[in-house]
Amino acid sequence: MHYATRAGRIQPAATLALSARASELRRAGADVVNMGVGEPDFDTPPGIKAAALRAMHAGQTRYTPTSGLLQVREAICKKLSEENSLDYAPDEVMVTNGGKQAIHNAVSALVEPGDEVIIPAPYWVTYADVTRLCDGEPTVVPTSLEQGFRLTAAQLEDAINPRTRALFLNSPGNPSGAIYSKDELLGLGEVLRRHPDIWLISDDIYEHITLGSRTMRNMLNVCPDLRDRTVIVNGVSKAYAMTGWRIGFAAAPRHLIRAMDAIQSQTTGSPNAIAQAAAAEAWRGSEGYFAPMAQAYRERHRLMCELLSGIDGLRFAPSDGAFYLFANVEDAIKRLSAQRIIDSPDDSAFSGHLLNEFSLAVVPGSAFGSPGHVRLSFAASEEDIHKACGRLRDACAGRPTPMPRKLD
Repeated sequence: MHYATRAGRIQPAATLALSARASELRRAGADVVNMGVGEPDFDTPPGIKAAALRAMHAGQTRYTPTSGLLQVREAICKKLSEENSLDYAPDEVMVTNGGKQAIHNAVSALVEPGDEVIIPAPYWVTYADVTRLCDGEPTVVPTSLEQGFRLTAAQLEDAINPRTRALFLNSPGNPSGAIYSKDELLGLGEVLRRHPDIWLISDDIYEHITLGSRTMRNMLNVCPDLRDRTVIVNGVSKAYAMTGWRIGFAAAPRHLIRAMDAIQSQTTGSPNAIAQAAAAEAWRGSEGYFAPMAQAYRERHRLMCELLSGIDGLRFAPSDGAFYLFANVEDAIKRLSAQRIIDSPDDSAFSGHLLNEFSLAVVPGSAFGSPGHVRLSFAASEEDIHKACGRLRDACAGRPTPMPRKLD
């Protein structure tokens, strides 16, 4: 049977495969602690759910314009103005079926076959696969723990060539939690000024989850002259615990929004009308909804950093934002491989060992373009964080496999 070659260019998300294996072990009775999840463990706030019910009872159950209801786009414009100091008109904004569709729309509208897209690693897996799906070529630029997992201006300049079409920038980052400083953004912006044909796709989905002293800024806050070639991607999934509502948005120059709208019109069409009403309420209520969850993440982050400190073979730095900690485990992998505790010296074997022998699910860094690392999510209870860090400590120390952990 013949399939289109584009289907073979992409791989299923590693996090989905991980969740499936964790669920399989749970069904077999294992007490699996899943630290690989990329979504909040909180419920959607009641006020947001109430807005959805009001919309439903008011008959807001039909198709909407492809780019979203006007009042929802107006709510996005108000959010961008008040929270981000960015001015956009409703026809420069579109509502999408999650942030992932906003990214797909943008890349589809911008990238021709053979064009290259610069993607700093570690990166969210969708950036590279969407680029391939649109016949583009990912140009992956590795960053390291020592540089805070942030792309430097020199690295960006070195990666650019005549075929470069776009740059992805994610701050706070998934999986790294890195937030770019004002000076770092200014440096990157200066490089982009020298290359006027390159677009910036700025993924701000974790903007409200900050953990330390760094302030989240969008590139346009420090380089407003880049507005005519910047796409801002955001949504309600992470800050408002609304992953299943599937509402994102893009803000960009109106000519690009028109092209993205045309693409969406022939793929999914308009986003869910009821979910749009819920998202508009989230943006209107804003800090009152996300602030309690953001504070919980800060407390969990402090706890995880404390518990991971001193683990043999593991190196990390506290995250700036998001709800992930990205740890270097190269030393642990080398030791466990030399002791024949794991079959091969790579992060996939290490992660498989954690899941199969210690009932601990983490995502290997190779899934994000950074081998030798693991992503730990602290969108989990403090009890699970204690369990996870204890099991990771045992595994890194090469302690004997514990007795099978069964659910009570």
